[in-house]
Formats: sequence, structure tokens, C-alpha cells
Amino acid sequence: MPAQNTLRVVRAGAADVDRVAPLFDAYRQFYKQPSDLAAAANFLSERLRAEESVVFMACLDGQPVGFTQLYPCFSSTALKRMWILNDLFVDPRARRKGVAEALLERAREFASESRSENMWLETAVDNHSAQALYEKLGWEKDNHYLRYNLWLK
Repeated sequence: MPAQNTLRVVRAGAADVDRVAPLFDAYRQFYKQPSDLAAAANFLSERLRAEESVVFMACLDGQPVGFTQLYPCFSSTALKRMWILNDLFVDPRARRKGVAEALLERAREFASESRSENMWLETAVDNHSAQALYEKLGWEKDNHYLRYNLWLK
């Protein structure tokens, strides 16, 4: 009988796009975007092929249940790489099983391995459960800088 609740986090590559894309599509729907599995798969495939992002996929008993996507950026003042933890999603049926924590830990390990200055992320001001997890894992809320957006149409 196979082990139950075996959680593995692996770096996803081009061969994993079809396994990650449904989660990515669900993530986009969570943020009120229309479902488009083909576009989600294409977007992921392009990012991975061009090495523009790093994706980690969490599998519970061999089934994909979550992912995180990191984008590189750089600190001019520190003269080092930084990573934006842009996307984090766990299938609702797999929540409260340590999946998000495992993904965040693997992302932290990766950032450290790549000799990065830091990682940063953004979350909605009312996403209190995510904020509690981030703070539990050592993430600090930025109280020094304001963020501005310039939306281009």
C-alpha cells in the first residue's frame, strides 16, 4: 500500500507544464481572471523555456496540489540578485497540510542557494491567513517603503 500524505516539492521544468497549468489556471481564477487553461500553459511554458521564472511544484501522494513561481530581479544598492515570490497557490482540498509552508521553505532555500540578497512578495491587505503564515516563517512586513503602480494600458 502506498504511503499516504507524502509531500514532495520539486522544481518544475518544461515537461511539468501540463501538471502545473491547472493549478496556475485556478490561481488566476482566484484573482478573478477568466479560466483559460491553454493560455496558462502557454504562459508557464514561455517563462520556463526562456528561464524567466523558477517554478516549484508541490505533490501530495504524487498529485500536484500547489506551486510557487519566482521571478528574478536585482538590487542595485546591494549589487545582488533578489527574487520576487509572485505566485503561491495551494488547491483548496490540500490546504492545512503544510503545502504552502513547504513551498515557501523550498523557495527560501533556492534564494539562498542562488546567493540572493532577499526575496519579497505582496499579498492583499485582507489576506490575514497568508500574512500569519509569512510572519510565522520569518517574513517581515515592510514598514519603510511605499509602493506605487503606474498601470499601462
